[in-house]
Amino acid sequence: VLKVLSHIDSILRSPRAPPLIYRRSKGPVQNYTKENGQECGFEHLPLTIEMWADQLMALKDLHRSLRKLSLELVPWHAADPQDDRESIRVEDLQFVVDAILEEIENKEKNSQTPSLPTLCAIVSHFQKLFDVNSLSGVYPRMNEVYTKLGEMTNAMRNLHELLELDSSAPPTVVVDTVGKLCDIINENVTEQVQQLLGTQDIHSIIKKLEEHECFFPPFQALIQDLLCLLEINNLDDILPTVRRLK
Repeated sequence: VLKVLSHIDSILRSPRAPPLIYRRSKGPVQNYTKENGQECGFEHLPLTIEMWADQLMALKDLHRSLRKLSLELVPWHAADPQDDRESIRVEDLQFVVDAILEEIENKEKNSQTPSLPTLCAIVSHFQKLFDVNSLSGVYPRMNEVYTKLGEMTNAMRNLHELLELDSSAPPTVVVDTVGKLCDIINENVTEQVQQLLGTQDIHSIIKKLEEHECFFPPFQALIQDLLCLLEINNLDDILPTVRRLK
């Protein structure tokens, strides 16, 4: 027993031992004689060993608390199958702490990831913008907006190509260009109508249209009667049929 106590005492006096663990008793010291005759006091050993035992038990409690914290912060980490073992080492605690710290560092690196309140605010804003009354209607409206946006993008791209505009031209430029093109087309159509009717006077155009309205209905009725009378269907067959009847 004396040899064992001496070995424990040497461990307590070792530089590796925490400075607060080995403390000399302030009271009367009961000396025991070693084999070499040197004196050594062991009155502090029961208290020290008892404190060590308490610390070992506290390690299990600390490990259990760290595991709970780990399950909250990093639930995707697999549970240690040796959680229920009798002895818990400091390395086990350090492993759990390192896993939590790694997760915190990753979150700091990915700080751009929006939080839950931010995501809720985004969904609420989308509902207001696109008049969505319920959460179940968010996805259908998103799909609808995406489809309409794709159609508009394709239409704008085609207009840029047809009008020979730069792809960076804003929609206002596209609209203005289409408007100018429509004006040019309308002017050309007016000129062509004037050339066709042989007049530059709007009143003359109106008069010719009125004459056309007076002439065309009787002419159309005559042609229909001829088609029925000659029992033919095409205008081109009228003249050959009449010639055969002469």
